[in-house]
Amino acid sequence: MKGRLSARSVVLSLLLGSHPDRMSPAQLTRAGEHFGIPAATLRVALTRAVAAGDLRRESGDYLLGERLVARQRRQDEGVEDAETAWDGTWEMAVVVMTGRPGSERAALRDKLGGARLAELREGVWTRPANLRRPASYGADPALSSFRARPDGDPAALARELWDLRGWAADGHALLERLSATREPALRLAVAAHVVRHLTADPLLPGELLPAGWPGAELRAAYADYQAELRALAVV
Repeated sequence: MKGRLSARSVVLSLLLGSHPDRMSPAQLTRAGEHFGIPAATLRVALTRAVAAGDLRRESGDYLLGERLVARQRRQDEGVEDAETAWDGTWEMAVVVMTGRPGSERAALRDKLGGARLAELREGVWTRPANLRRPASYGADPALSSFRARPDGDPAALARELWDLRGWAADGHALLERLSATREPALRLAVAAHVVRHLTADPLLPGELLPAGWPGAELRAAYADYQAELRALAVV
């Protein structure tokens, strides 16, 4: 795991974890000082982030750019409780259009992975239908989507599609590291890893998860850390 975050990463982490996703220059400067970033260095990072489209200015405040707004939505889905009651059905998306350019195929894979589906076999993607979010891939002309029920053990299918033990082990390690880390810049770096790990949570129904699954603990720990960040921004 890497150590301290760069000034740019600190700024983006602060705004990605902020709701609403806007902060004033004074708030960002105060937070940056807490993480050992001089005001001049922070101003340079902000200018470069705006030029790259990662941030935008509005009424003097800094807000996330369009690409990072989409990332924040996916991050929030992992951090918040996105589940609903599960009736045992699974979402399925089957690629029905062939001969597409490699860039289009890669974009479709990213879209399906971003919707937390896993590839059962080439061109066939699935996951339990337990999320409140709409199926963002449903209108894609390259796909045919529907609901289905596996004939076999759904828990075994989940273990086949996702490395649940590996995700859980990494999650427990992150919880221990966040609890043990007190130095502000390093703590922010660990928290950034926590939220990235949550973004990769398949968000499966509880009955399909192994014992000791750390998802809820990770979400609670990150929520507590967000409260720390909000307190820093008060000026």
